[in-house]
Amino acid sequence: MNYSSKAPKVTDINKIMEIENSGFSKEEASTSASMLERIEQLSDTFIVAYDEQQNPLGYIVGPATTSRFITDDLFEKSVSNKENAPYQTVLSLVVAPDQQNQGIAGQLLEHFASLAKQQNRKLITLTCLEKLIPFYERHGYVVDGISDSQHAGETWFNMTKIL
Repeated sequence: MNYSSKAPKVTDINKIMEIENSGFSKEEASTSASMLERIEQLSDTFIVAYDEQQNPLGYIVGPATTSRFITDDLFEKSVSNKENAPYQTVLSLVVAPDQQNQGIAGQLLEHFASLAKQQNRKLITLTCLEKLIPFYERHGYVVDGISDSQHAGETWFNMTKIL
């Protein structure tokens, strides 16, 4: 399948939220207001994969920060990327259920890493559930301990990738 990756459009919020809610539980998922804030605040680190008709297939988003690990406040309130921040976070990586197993998530991760390098980031950091560790390990991430995150009452694992 051919698709392009670029910054999201506000008009895509309904489809983006549909994808978000397909990949996360109600407790884990972002709200529409929070997602709109991410689109506005993080346009340079919010990448959407679009099909030929410009329908969103999946996306990856996160702010650049000075903290090596994700803190729960990042899920609540978006802040603009810090210009000289050494760490690039991944708050969400989700692909629509009918588009999974086509390599889109891996390509979004690669595109995101390339972008982070261009922005002089040193490391990408994320948290994930245990079941997703093998996926991220296949893309060069390593487990960096259990996260302090209390987000949605889950046990999260810190994963990092040196750029």
